[in-house]
Amino acid sequence: MPISSQIKGLQSIKSMQNVNKSGIPNKEDSDFIKLYIYEKERSRLKGEEIKILQRLEFIQTRLKEIQEFTNEKLTPRITPEEDKMKKKPQNEAGDKKWKTMSIDY
Repeated sequence: MPISSQIKGLQSIKSMQNVNKSGIPNKEDSDFIKLYIYEKERSRLKGEEIKILQRLEFIQTRLKEIQEFTNEKLTPRITPEEDKMKKKPQNEAGDKKWKTMSIDY
């Protein structure tokens, strides 16, 4: 059931395969189209760059806060009194804390 025979004037429509002309009449115009497209892409990329920089600033601020918190919790706060208590005299026997023994199999 061909549809083309039912529609009047469909045979006279030219498709791009039948037309030998270029879609762009003057080849110089293609540079203007490229400039337009590049300008659009440039403006889009600038917008993305701004969003990424704002996100990066937030991430760096958050990382700094986490690092400060970690440093605060991990580094002990030593007062002079605690420092004196930590410096107890060592055993007279020496610095050995471990005893070694041989094991025979």
